[in-house]
Formats: sequence, C-alpha cells, structure tokens
Amino acid sequence: MLDDFDCVDATELAARVASGAVSPSELLDHALAQVGRLNPRLNAVVLPQVDVARAAIARGLPRGPFKGVPFLLKDLGCEAVDFPSHNGSRLLANTRYPRDSAIYDRIRATGVVTFGRTTSPEGGIGAATEAAVYGGPTRNPWNLDHTPGGSSGGAGAAVAVGIVPFAHGSDGGGSVRIPASCCGLFGMKPTRARLPDGPYVGEGWAGMAIDGFLTRSVRDTAAMLDACHGADPGAPYHAPPLREGHMQAISRPPRRLRVMFCDTSFTGAPIHPDCAAAVHDAARLLEDLGHHVTPGLPRADVPGMMRAWTDIVACGTALGITRALAARGLVLSPDVVEGVGRSALAHAGTVSGADYLAAVGKIHAFGREMAGVFDPEDGQGPDIILSATLAEPPARIGRFSHATEDYVGYRMGPGMIFDYSPFCAVFNASGQPAASVPLGMSAEGLPIGIHLAARFGADEELIALCAEMERARPWAGRRPSL
Repeated sequence: MLDDFDCVDATELAARVASGAVSPSELLDHALAQVGRLNPRLNAVVLPQVDVARAAIARGLPRGPFKGVPFLLKDLGCEAVDFPSHNGSRLLANTRYPRDSAIYDRIRATGVVTFGRTTSPEGGIGAATEAAVYGGPTRNPWNLDHTPGGSSGGAGAAVAVGIVPFAHGSDGGGSVRIPASCCGLFGMKPTRARLPDGPYVGEGWAGMAIDGFLTRSVRDTAAMLDACHGADPGAPYHAPPLREGHMQAISRPPRRLRVMFCDTSFTGAPIHPDCAAAVHDAARLLEDLGHHVTPGLPRADVPGMMRAWTDIVACGTALGITRALAARGLVLSPDVVEGVGRSALAHAGTVSGADYLAAVGKIHAFGREMAGVFDPEDGQGPDIILSATLAEPPARIGRFSHATEDYVGYRMGPGMIFDYSPFCAVFNASGQPAASVPLGMSAEGLPIGIHLAARFGADEELIALCAEMERARPWAGRRPSL
C-alpha cells in the first residue's frame, strides 16, 4: 500500500488509514525513509521531531480528514510548542514557543502526523530558499541546479519529491504560489484573513501575509482550508463568510465565468516565451470548457504597489531583527543576519512613521483599484484574471542569494524579484484569492504554473475552477525523476 506513496494525495492516504490498509506509524516510517534517501540532495526538511510524532500517534490522533498522514510545517511562523524553529535565520535559530498558534491548533486537529519543518529564506522575503542557517541552498527536485522557489521552498521540494503528500506554507508576496509553480504543485492564497494569524501577530505585513498549503491535488487544499478557516479570537478583521465550504464547492463545476487573460506582465512587459505559451494553452482550455476568455490588462498602479510593498516588508523585517537582537543580547553582524536582511533593516531606517502609513494607504488604495477591475461601473469586469504565476521558469540557484546588501535592488532591480515574479504580490496587496495550477512545462522540462485570481471573498468559485481544470487536464502522474 506504500508503493505509490510519492504519487497519491493526502486524501487517498487518509482513506487507506481509515480502512486499515496502512497505519499512521507505517506512513511515518515511510516518510522518514524518504527524508533519509532524498533530503541530502534537496536540503528541504529540517528540525525533525520524530519522538513528538510517535508520541502523538501513541496518544491517539484526532478524527480529522487527514488522520495518520505525515505532514511538515514551514520553518517560519506556525508557532508550535513541540516544534522549535530557526525561522530561516541564524539570529533566530532554535526558537522555542510557549504556546501553539491558532493555525497549528487547527492543522493538528485534522489528524496529521507532524514530524518536522521545511526550509525557508531568512525573513521569508525571497523567491528562492537559500538560507545560511541550513548550510546550503534548497534545490528543486525537477532539476537540482534550479530553485524550488520561496519562501515556502522547502515545503514545495518536499511535496514534489514525495517526502510528504502535502505541507504547510505561507504567502506574503507569492510564497505559496511561487514554489507551487516551480515544483509542479497546487498552491492557493486565500482571501485576506481567511485563516487565523494569532496569537503571536495581529496581521502579517499590513495584512498581505497569510498561511496556506502546498498540495498535489486541489481537494487536499480544499479540505485543509475548510478545516482551518476562520479568524481566531481578537483578530482585527474577518474575511467574508464562506457560502458552503471549499470541498462542497469543488464537488461540481463553477458557473461559466468571464476570464481576462494576460500573456505579459500586468504592466505589459514581455515574459518568457514558454510562460506566455502556457498562458495561451490555459486560455484555450478554459474556452474549451465553455468559459468566456478575452485578453486584457488590469488597470491598477502595480509599480506603486510594489514600492509600497517593499517599504512595508522592510519595516516588518526590521522589527523582527531588532527584537531578536535585543532578546538574545546580540549585535547586528554578517554572522547573524544575511545581507538582504541587514539591508532591509537599513532601508527601514529611512522610512518614517508617516512614510509607513502612506505605504499602507497605498496598499489599501491599490486594493480598491483591483476591486474595480473585477467590478467596474459597466458591470462587465472579469470573474477571473489568468496569467503565468512567474515571468520565467524556475530560476537557477544563486540568482536570488541573500548575500546582496541592496534590499531595494533585490526586490525591484532589473531582472530581480519583481521582474521574476510580477503577478503574485498584486493579490497579496489586494487581499483577493489567487492560486497557481501546475499546467505548463518549459522546453527544459521545468514546471510552469498558471495563475488564477478572483474577486475578494470568491475563494469557493476560484477553487471550483481550479478543480475543473484539474479534472480536464490531470497532473497527478507528472513527477520529478529524482
């Protein structure tokens, strides 16, 4: 019952546990064997807590939808008493938590067997995962010379290669969708505040960051979102309520939708030909399914949003660094904080309180602009915006190294993060739901994700469309050779 462990999804494995065909302990042993066999080449799984996992099985697992299925937490956020974290940083290495986060409480209630964490870049601010604290880069199982993306890069690599069938991630500028695209997986960023942030933070990056999951199937994401959605007590704001739930939504095709497709960046800049071709292929698929597909560009100030995003994230990074330095009695140096983090701290020092509030105001104004794209005065806006997830296939290792001390250039310079990933952060800023669907492949055999976004609160319609595309163009059998 384990011969196809690296191919089937978590829902199928949970069904096998429920039927008695395989036990949680057997699945855990197999996942650990996969770590031993594959992780030395990938550097994706860190901080294993095998005794914690075995003790959870021995106590009896919750009767959730994924009872007995092995699972990994991203090594950034998702605070848990039993799972210390480096948070991608030497400064924060071996951080312990006094209580569990709300998102971890809900994940644990699904019945998963959590046994460790997955790598992330320092501060979660990169599109690659190459943090010094892990002793080397995390590599893409489709081609070890390329990145699995970031900041949930370790999660993407671990799921793609078959160490676990799904894993926790988080997304503040594409950090679930970028690894999904790079690794040939499904990844969805829900509507702002759909998932809980507490109690450690009220919101992440002025509301732009949210948790999520890297999965092999749409149904696994749907089930996890149903299990984990809803604000925790005291949250500063709530997402619009779901109508029926994600699992119910994917049980049938959505209504026929108006789709705006964009084969360039949202500012009209050209993207890699393989990515543009994948967008056209996805547009044809949606037309064949009966949706109404037309080309277009969203009218919104994307460059202004990206500048505001850069300032806000610098300030958030600076807050984390200064607090940790004070708590540990350390002085800022290259030995404890990488170049991008030190530069972000320096940039934050140029941003006044008024500047910060102006940046947040810009993000809020941008969200209203994007709302107007979906719901213009003439009522003829799209239901879905279709693009590539990234402007290029997965980048080579080292291109987005955190060694640079030019944080603004790292984010906004020619050929850097926002040129490489011009689509994802748009929907973190707007708060609208968005997903990467693994439909494309480059000429070199690397995955290319297709990006779909919907109006604020329309998570169920978006995930139903993703499920319809999965049924029409199944991707489950496409696996990396590693």
